[in-house]
Amino acid sequence: MENQMQEKASKAKAASVLLANVSTASKDSALEAMAAALEKNKQIIFDANQKDLDAAKVMIDKGELSTALYDRLKLSDAKFKDMVSGIRDVAHLEDLVGKTLSTLVLDDGLTLYQISCPIGVIGVIFEARPDVVPQVMSLCLKSGNATIFKGGSEAKNSNRALFDVLVEAMKTVADIPADAFQLAESREDVAEMLKMDQYIDLLIPRGSNDFVKYIQDNTRISVLGHTSGICHAYVAESADLETAYSVCLDSKIQYPAACNAIETLLVNEKIAEKFLPKMSEIYRENGVELRFDDASYKIAEKAGAIHSDLKKATDTDWDAEYNDLILSIKIVGSVDEAIEHINKHGSHHTDVILSTDQKEIDKFAGLVDSSSVMINASSRFADGFRYGKGAEVGISTNKIHSRGPVGMEGLMIYKYILSGSGHLVKDYVGDGAKPYRHEKTQEKYCRLQ
Repeated sequence: MENQMQEKASKAKAASVLLANVSTASKDSALEAMAAALEKNKQIIFDANQKDLDAAKVMIDKGELSTALYDRLKLSDAKFKDMVSGIRDVAHLEDLVGKTLSTLVLDDGLTLYQISCPIGVIGVIFEARPDVVPQVMSLCLKSGNATIFKGGSEAKNSNRALFDVLVEAMKTVADIPADAFQLAESREDVAEMLKMDQYIDLLIPRGSNDFVKYIQDNTRISVLGHTSGICHAYVAESADLETAYSVCLDSKIQYPAACNAIETLLVNEKIAEKFLPKMSEIYRENGVELRFDDASYKIAEKAGAIHSDLKKATDTDWDAEYNDLILSIKIVGSVDEAIEHINKHGSHHTDVILSTDQKEIDKFAGLVDSSSVMINASSRFADGFRYGKGAEVGISTNKIHSRGPVGMEGLMIYKYILSGSGHLVKDYVGDGAKPYRHEKTQEKYCRLQ
């Protein structure tokens, strides 16, 4: 098993150099072929997904799989349509490979170019999300990055079907090195991947908090990702109530298993008695279980809520990612208190403010330490496709290299190219040394395609 994994990683590494130099036209042709192949093979893919769903139902009955993971595993018509359109959207994105980021003239005839280039080999390890395969493969192909996929065993049939269809389509374009994309399938492959820093340049884990934390703690390879999505909505005194009702509802129920769904609702004390009773009722009508702090509990009681229907939040609720129709509610005295709570208990993922006070909005947007801040808009917008990135390889709460929904630009790094004509360092040191000009210009580095 170790030799198989090493062979796959070695092939991906060798092919990554070739992929980094494929023309934009060839990559876009391959992406269109991949999108068309998905459409042509939809039934094959759905049949494979159904095998996984049937097995997942048995696991749910045994308590071995959550309904949230089952929802992520299921390929609906809408998800399939998004997969296809996502690939085509990536084809329309600007090709960032070889883009000149800066140009500096060191001296006459000696020019330094900073050029964007692929990271190299990306290892993507994910749970119960077969739609990750086309999303990530399309972005990695366009950005010139080789990729090793390792999906969860609960999605093995779906992952294999999608991978095979996409790679076979890719092979129809002569310039594309199909070996750049590899699929690992055994449980043991994960442990092997974590050791392969000589082949893999970046790991992107997508799954539960414990899963991502395990990856981070057991590898020397750089890891891009987030361990949890503890997101908040803060309803300020100046909030437009109708906007607040709809945004807070959408942020929770549109897809409660998503990492950008809110888990805690913070409400300013000056508007709480006016806002909370109706908001609570709207949530209950949509099947959301509410957990109140002491102050909001009293408001709910006063509003005539059935006592047996009321639940009090505990200290652990403020740090909980439910991934379900559960929401904790807390009354705060000011925007400063809301910011303090979010920065203490949040996961730096996505947080929302409902307000019409621009000064307050600016304070929240500036001081909340999260990768995305939403102003009078649903937290569910924090997504690579919705951000115009075509798709995303994941959402990062890191502060180094890339942050937020990570699209193609997050898969790029850069290198320097110095162009001279026999220039020597000795001419620029010691007595009579020549001075450097260090002049910035708009000149672009050009290479023949």
